[in-house]
Amino acid sequence: MKPEQPQKNYLPGLGDPMPQSNPSQSETSHKPVSALTRGEAEVELAFLAKEIARHDTLYFQMDTPEISDADYDTLVQRNNHIEARFPDLRREDSPTRRIGAPLTRGFRKVKHRQPMLSLENAFTSEDVVDFFDRARRFLSLEPNTPMECVAEPKIDGLSAALHYQNGQLRLAATRGDGSEGEDITENVRQIQNVPQALTGDAIPESLEIRGEIYMARDDFFKLNETRLEQDEAEFANPRNAAAGSVRQLDAFVTASRPLKFFAYHAEALSGIQAKFHAQIIESLRSWGFSVSPEIRLCPTIEDLNAFYKDIESRRADLPYDIDGVVYKINDLDWQRRLGSVGRTPRHSIAHKFAAEQAETTLEDIVIQVGRTGVLTPVAQLKPITVGGVVVSRATLHNSDEIARKDVRVGDHVIVQRAGDVIPQVVSVVMDKRSADSQAYVFPTQCPACESPIEEIPGEVARRCFNGLSCPAQAVERIRHFVSRDAFDIEGFGSRHVEAFYQDGLIKTLVDIFTLESRDRQSATPIRKKEGWGNQSAQNLFTAIAQKRTISLDRFIYALGIPQIGAVTAKLLAKHYRSLNQWIDQMGIAGGNSDGTLAGSVAKNEAYQEMISLDGMGENMATDLIFFFHQPHNREIIEGLQAILTVEDYVLEVSTDSPIAGKTVVFTGSLERMSRAEAKATAERMGAKVAGSVSKKTDYVIIGADAGSKAKAARELGVHVLNEDEWIAMVG
Repeated sequence: MKPEQPQKNYLPGLGDPMPQSNPSQSETSHKPVSALTRGEAEVELAFLAKEIARHDTLYFQMDTPEISDADYDTLVQRNNHIEARFPDLRREDSPTRRIGAPLTRGFRKVKHRQPMLSLENAFTSEDVVDFFDRARRFLSLEPNTPMECVAEPKIDGLSAALHYQNGQLRLAATRGDGSEGEDITENVRQIQNVPQALTGDAIPESLEIRGEIYMARDDFFKLNETRLEQDEAEFANPRNAAAGSVRQLDAFVTASRPLKFFAYHAEALSGIQAKFHAQIIESLRSWGFSVSPEIRLCPTIEDLNAFYKDIESRRADLPYDIDGVVYKINDLDWQRRLGSVGRTPRHSIAHKFAAEQAETTLEDIVIQVGRTGVLTPVAQLKPITVGGVVVSRATLHNSDEIARKDVRVGDHVIVQRAGDVIPQVVSVVMDKRSADSQAYVFPTQCPACESPIEEIPGEVARRCFNGLSCPAQAVERIRHFVSRDAFDIEGFGSRHVEAFYQDGLIKTLVDIFTLESRDRQSATPIRKKEGWGNQSAQNLFTAIAQKRTISLDRFIYALGIPQIGAVTAKLLAKHYRSLNQWIDQMGIAGGNSDGTLAGSVAKNEAYQEMISLDGMGENMATDLIFFFHQPHNREIIEGLQAILTVEDYVLEVSTDSPIAGKTVVFTGSLERMSRAEAKATAERMGAKVAGSVSKKTDYVIIGADAGSKAKAARELGVHVLNEDEWIAMVG
């Protein structure tokens, strides 16, 4: 951020003096609106129009705001109050003449009715075959059961959810983190092919439309030509141009951009009687939405492959950018039964186009140290354009991969962007290798802290076990802690994390929440550092303070425990429900009642309960326990517990579910549904699904060939149900 200009003190409120970035520009700003003369009002309106426009440019185009959101709102309010008193002085460039709702800073957050999930990617035809095989197994279908699909190009744009009530557009939101997006309603209203009111018959009372906001390629080129003529920076690609245009505070800017919308899905609380996804597509057309003209119904995998090859061959000729083809199982009942796993639906997949390749020179190999201590080799490349993007770095994965490909510094290498995203070194051009080339020797010491590197038994990774004493791990762990899926502290980017660590301001996760109090006592406060100011420093402190309350699953994920991602963190939160319960059980599972580690993981009841969780393996459990019992990690957890509010995990289930809060175990082969579908159904109804039987198990559901779990259930007096009894219970 740029240093801020000095500001006058003021009391914000209706008609109160406004904050000033340059007080000399307005001599009347200290007066209440009711005391302004006509001439003073005219002068001040001219100043406000210019000043608000300047702050809009700083915030939305340059990402260098000089004042807080509250100060900005006060500027706008004062402008509005002066115009209300002198309506004939309203200027042509007044902020109130802009399209859309009254100006506010940022976008209101809105929670999605149903999560907006991300598609799993397939890169080969074999991946597609595996996708259908998994779906058939989940649904307990015969291996050759036909599975009709709807195929459509994967538009490279910005996903959005549009809500209609009684046929009228009421709300539009971005995908955001999948659970919560940003309210972009007024901007979406400016997209010409988005219906403001739906037409046709059988329109549900409450309807959600999902689709992609995009910019056609020709329109993108014209926009960039105009920007160059106006001495403005070019957009990198159509997707960036579309995303930037939608996220404009001033809807007039959005209206000036050539945006379009393709609808691809509809959901309603009631009213949609369709049995197939293809019928939903037809409904979308009848209601007035634009849908991709390339959508095809494909009865077989052979039809899908033919469609994929056809679209790939015409990719450059399509009027918009695409990066693959999406396949959606057509049967909506199958879609509902398949549900989702983690953040991806089981009923759809994106078949990505083959990665584009290019040849360049590998100039160096550097080692990056991640937050868990794993060392990752990265190739430093002579910059080369691959798929329209300049690539100067590419992953080499691990030491075994370097040895297998015999990659050496100075080699000519073939680079590709896997899935058009992640650059990687594919192979070496051996006939161009220098005669004095030397094989790469992987380091034996951590490049960040010089601690010995250890190989992990059973894994290809090599790791530094110096934990928070390793600067690289400490910085990465802090970055992970403040990231979007963890504490999501706004304005606390990677650059700030590294700078604060180097300056000694933040060394541990606890330091984040004591930063403001320590800053008040500092002889060199943050506001005096280069790139900071009073307001920008206060904005950061406010953002941190707002995150002192967090959900249990986000808290567990934020700790950065090896192998514990967002899905597993939610599994743990769902099982243990509270932070105190989780801490107690982790201490017991470590072997000693006082919470100290017993030298090796104890196979006690707490440990057995943890590994019984469906999706928690022994390796994950061991990593979790050892992380928890490292003294510096335990100290951080206890320190955070003392200053934060970690909310208990609350199950969102219907109160009439007969298995809500119950622990169930499935064993043997089920006939009417697969084990995977049975587990998914139980979880949707609020049950905990375990992998082994214990005294805490409420029901064991047995299928054919049930083994030791059925025997254990009877010995422990656990209620045993056959498949028919189970289905009768859950309906």
